Amino acid sequence: MYAPRVQLDGANLLRLIAVLAVLYSHISFYLIDDRGEGWWMIDVVYRVFIQEAGLNNHLSFVGVAIFMLLTGLLVTRSAMRQSRRDFAVSRLSRLVPALWVSVALAILLVRLGINGMFSGQNGISNSEAALSFVLGGFFLKPEVAVLGVTWTLTVQLMFYLYCVAARDILRKWPVVVPLVGAFLCAAVLIYNLYIPQPWSVPMLSKIAATLPTLFLGQIVYLGWARIISWRWVAVSVIAQAEVVRLATDVHAYWAGDQYMWTIVVVTGLVLLLARYDGRIAHWAIVRWTGTRSYAIYLVHTLILYRVYENVVPYTGPTGAVLAFLVATAAVSEIVYRWVETPAARWLGGRLRRPAHA
Repeated sequence: MYAPRVQLDGANLLRLIAVLAVLYSHISFYLIDDRGEGWWMIDVVYRVFIQEAGLNNHLSFVGVAIFMLLTGLLVTRSAMRQSRRDFAVSRLSRLVPALWVSVALAILLVRLGINGMFSGQNGISNSEAALSFVLGGFFLKPEVAVLGVTWTLTVQLMFYLYCVAARDILRKWPVVVPLVGAFLCAAVLIYNLYIPQPWSVPMLSKIAATLPTLFLGQIVYLGWARIISWRWVAVSVIAQAEVVRLATDVHAYWAGDQYMWTIVVVTGLVLLLARYDGRIAHWAIVRWTGTRSYAIYLVHTLILYRVYENVVPYTGPTGAVLAFLVATAAVSEIVYRWVETPAARWLGGRLRRPAHA
């Protein structure tokens, strides 16, 4: 199966929007739910994007959905063209080193008493710490989360594993992959709904409720590349929408019931901007944020709470948020330059098959 390149000049602009949405979401949750305080930016966003646009409160899932759609859109071609080994090496060599450094930092901050856990525990045991490096803590009951944002990586890794397993089908009958994926997600949601404890796995419902955004990105690529007809695009999109509807009905989502509309808006945004090649897409700040988006995603919650509470008495909320953004930018640059990029280059050079092979 020929898998043509689709030019996506607006990818970094979408990553910038996703980063801003994620940062805002965690700031808003922290100020409103944890501190019981307000901020003028929260009032503006609530009026424009929640009341008027109808998105999730705190813009929950907006940034995640953009990242997931982009992943499905960008990765599907690689899954079709690369060998299973090269595909896995390319993905894992970029994700895992920065993840491990961030998890180690999170564990250190918890044990020093600087940060708390992102789940109900007061601390983390050695076995729980070891599981966190392979994202295993999310599958424990009760869940153990030393770095809460990394739950999204379980969704991405599940998508990568599925693409590797279904590579031959993706190359021969590509539309089957998102359709079967929708069926499997629905089956997981129904399983956890009707199977009692202790045999249910709550984290799998969260994964199944999020995977449709990755499949939507995959469908967008297959449609734009003219690999499948627009009729099959419509059928595949409806299948993902039904999974989202089911996930909403069984309360698999965690911040309200506006996920269907939020995903519709995000999908429209991706369709509008992914191939945008205007001046804004080439601004330095857009390029910088886009390339550092993974590092920002990993480290920002390790920085937010302590920086804010120590700075806000002197500067007020706006100054404290700016201090948080500066600290996050500095740490993200370190992770990107000293961990993510060199590790990906080193591992890729040693684990991928030589080109002549």
